[in-house]
Amino acid sequence: MQFKLARRVAGGAYTDRTVKLSLLLAALVAAVLVPGAGSSPAPAKPRVLAITFNQEIDPVTQAWLTDKLDQAQKHHYSAAVILLDTPGGDEDSMRKIVQKELSLSASGTPVIVYVSPNGARAASAGVWLSQAADVLAMAPETNIGSSTPISSTGANLGSDLRRKVINDAAASLRGLAKTHGRNAAWANMAVRKASNLTAVEALKRGVIDLISPSLPALLNTIDGRTTIPFHLKLHTADATIDSTKPGFITRFLSTLLNPNLVSLLFLAGIAGIGFEIFHPGVILPGALGAVSMVLALFGLYVLPLSWTGLGLVLLGIVLLLLDAHYPTHGALTLSGLVALGFGLATLFQGGGGGPHTSIPLVVSLTVVIGGAWAWAIAKAVAARRRPVSVGPQKIVGKQGVVRENGLVFVQGELWRARAAEPLRAGQRVEVDELEGLTLRVHPV
Repeated sequence: MQFKLARRVAGGAYTDRTVKLSLLLAALVAAVLVPGAGSSPAPAKPRVLAITFNQEIDPVTQAWLTDKLDQAQKHHYSAAVILLDTPGGDEDSMRKIVQKELSLSASGTPVIVYVSPNGARAASAGVWLSQAADVLAMAPETNIGSSTPISSTGANLGSDLRRKVINDAAASLRGLAKTHGRNAAWANMAVRKASNLTAVEALKRGVIDLISPSLPALLNTIDGRTTIPFHLKLHTADATIDSTKPGFITRFLSTLLNPNLVSLLFLAGIAGIGFEIFHPGVILPGALGAVSMVLALFGLYVLPLSWTGLGLVLLGIVLLLLDAHYPTHGALTLSGLVALGFGLATLFQGGGGGPHTSIPLVVSLTVVIGGAWAWAIAKAVAARRRPVSVGPQKIVGKQGVVRENGLVFVQGELWRARAAEPLRAGQRVEVDELEGLTLRVHPV
């Protein structure tokens, strides 16, 4: 009885020791295989998309910038930063960018505008992009303002149109500034009086949120802030910065949207293609004309084209061509130049400060085309009045070379020929007589 009890006690002690050893071994294995067990995972490092925008605001650059803002939202960046340096640009394109900024902020992706580097500016339409941002910062030596609407030629708008455009622009910019907790009174002055401020002046007057010497410093400074009006908390400290900027294609297409360049390319395209039609086989003018026309059509498609202006340009060209074939003593040429000039001046719908063709350029083109056309017409008339110096009746006595199949090459033309003796290829002959369309020749 005592033996059995002793065995039972010893067995129990052995079992307890085995269990403890097993638990200790399991704990060691768990510590080795799962080193992070029992601790919370480290937070992911924030990422921001830095978008360099140092172009004029136009339909091409607007499409590029809004696409980059969409990428920032799609790839879940902590913020999108626009590194801004722009003289302004097209109003419609500017409003589309502003709408995209506000939409991005409303969906939870903060938009930061940083006017940089030193020497940069946020002028004209660039002020709207700035005021639509959740955070607006500037490098120390930058400026912002001068937002009074003007035409694309730099001239002031007409009085009635000017009043409507300025009132609309002022209300729009005041609304953006007030909604984001900034100085709405200055926004009004930027539009009505073209007020422009340095970075320090803008900070003192509450136009911007802060001044920062660099983008990393800016991101560290604003970390933890809550934005107005969308109440987004910023997580930007020590963020990874992914940079992007416009490529060659974007810059090239943006350059093509200059209304003056589009007008020149359009005329060059017509001239090159027309020359190829009337002088087939030259190739180079036709090829250059086709390239010019394709580039011009891109600009005409993107810019607000006036069909009346385009019709006048084409009518002017047709009248000039007709005057080359009908003796109107310059009446059609004069009418064509008038139509061409008015057509170029009204080629784009430039109301409200939109794109215009430069009036001095239009006048210069009209004068140059008119002078060149008058010289060409005078030469053509003189040629018509000159006595005939070429033709079948002038071929007798000329020499040529025998080609294959009984043909003779004389004065750049191939003729059928017959002679009193057989002719061989390469032999020189002289024309004795023209019989219909056949030459009578003899070997030289």
